[in-house]
Amino acid sequence: MLNPTIHNIVIDCTADPYDLGLFWSELLGRPLAEDDKPGDPEAVLRDPDGGPTLLFVRVPEGKTVKNRLHLDLRPSGRTRAEEVERALALGARLVADRTRPDGRGWVTLTDPEGNEFCVERGDADPVTEAPAE
Repeated sequence: MLNPTIHNIVIDCTADPYDLGLFWSELLGRPLAEDDKPGDPEAVLRDPDGGPTLLFVRVPEGKTVKNRLHLDLRPSGRTRAEEVERALALGARLVADRTRPDGRGWVTLTDPEGNEFCVERGDADPVTEAPAE
């Protein structure tokens, strides 16, 4: 028997899905679908490597509590700090910096709609050994 695959990761928004899609498009370096435009009820970011599509859908109700599911991003060619600064410049907001002294950990941000995501250590971050106990 074949198992299902994850086709879409759906992100709800009360504002224009196109605008939220633009934020994620810039952050992830994925273009919005060619037929997406402002005012559409949904916007799509496809993964050029065949991974799940990010689908932004307008919903009537606003976000009220912490997400039960979120994305963890691993920077490529940048440090975590550089990726966080880039995300903040694009419109993300800082929630918490959980970076540990040894470099492990993460930084929690929200997108412009308040959806949480985390930035992990990037491949350009130095690897630091934990102190011996």
